[in-house]
Amino acid sequence: MAENHKMRWLKTWPSLFVATLVFCLIASFLPVGVPLVSAAVPPIETTAPTSCGSATTSPRHYEVAANPETVHWGYYSKNRAPVISINPQDYVTLETITHHAGDDYDRMIAGDPAIEDIYSWTTDGKIVSDRGPGVHILTGPVYVCGAEPGDLLEVRVVDLKLRPSGMDPTKTYGSNASAWWGFQYDNYKEDPKPREVITLYEMDATGEKPWAEAVYRYQWTSQTTPDGEDHETIDYPGIIVDHDTVTEIEDTLEGVKIPLRLHLGSMGVVPGEVDVVDSIPPSHFGGNLDNRNIDVGTSLYLPVAVPGALFSGGDAHAAQGDSELDGTAIETSITGVFQFVLHKQADLTGTILEGVNYPLLETSDSWIVHGFTYANYLEALGEDAQKEIYTLSSLDPALKDSSAKARDFLMNGMNLTEDEAFSLITVGTDFAITQVVDGNWGVHGIIPKSIFAEENVKPMPANS
Repeated sequence: MAENHKMRWLKTWPSLFVATLVFCLIASFLPVGVPLVSAAVPPIETTAPTSCGSATTSPRHYEVAANPETVHWGYYSKNRAPVISINPQDYVTLETITHHAGDDYDRMIAGDPAIEDIYSWTTDGKIVSDRGPGVHILTGPVYVCGAEPGDLLEVRVVDLKLRPSGMDPTKTYGSNASAWWGFQYDNYKEDPKPREVITLYEMDATGEKPWAEAVYRYQWTSQTTPDGEDHETIDYPGIIVDHDTVTEIEDTLEGVKIPLRLHLGSMGVVPGEVDVVDSIPPSHFGGNLDNRNIDVGTSLYLPVAVPGALFSGGDAHAAQGDSELDGTAIETSITGVFQFVLHKQADLTGTILEGVNYPLLETSDSWIVHGFTYANYLEALGEDAQKEIYTLSSLDPALKDSSAKARDFLMNGMNLTEDEAFSLITVGTDFAITQVVDGNWGVHGIIPKSIFAEENVKPMPANS
């Protein structure tokens, strides 16, 4: 009998070994702790609802393609009509277009009819004429049926993929602008100073090569737009650079491969304080957070301030370091899949999310709180808030805001005292500079989940 067992083992162990090796190989390419979610996403429906109907028994999946009717340029607004209405738990595939595509028309606009239309600007005018007060091209808004002020909207990032170039479907391009609003602008040591520099990056649209490589760089020169205006600096959204006026320097970052960190720089809902809000400064409603950690497998929690929440997303990044120091990330166009989960206000009591009135990010291993120069600059600065915020940028109050939010999250969610919370924040929480380029500067605090005993953590609320 023992001999038979031995023979069967000798015959089967090679197959088991190979299967285990294959499994480990596949697992090594997956983010730690992040589940495979794509298999659970239903197929895309052929039509997208524009009004709320009866709830469905299972989640649906809809698509919002980017075009002049579905994007808005430079603002969030409660007055903008939704492009789609969905039920909680539904999925939306959202196409997002970079606002820096004009840095290289041939590579980032040409051959893609949707981007060509969005950027169209002739002496007769623009197709998307309402640009500003900010700069970002945002897709939406998405109306979440049943969302009311006081609720919390969870946006799950299910998938992110680069949008192929219209001229070469195997490649995607992105632009980094070292610009006048960057932290480096008054800190150059070489002439000419100051200066603005565009660096163009190339990426593999097939996903086989997870990095970006520089193609060339050039110094910004004065650009004349079809309305006859001269732009000495990058001071208006959607300027298409005339490459006959710049010198492309191909010897740029030779031998350097930038690891891709796909994320949307801007994901937000509409605030209640004003009708129209600049897309650049982030705040309590989310918006232009520019946090590179908001990647596939994470959830962003946003406080709802208006009926339907009115979510929009854009400002897609291929890669960005903490601080986004010189002005932008690698700005590119990305198509994302998102699931929208609604947590009703009444269901938040007694849960880990009780009291969350700011953008909160959950990753596989951390809770990340977002602090700003002003937690709610629209409320704090009054009528001229959207102008004043750019003159008051500072990291000191941003760190204070972030640490206060971390304290409150720990006191509520983990039942800590204030003294316990501040001790834990000091010895176990990392703070990082989110960005120093968006007016309302940001510092985020990273609280690791693994340090808590499960029985001491309050539960998550039920999903609506």
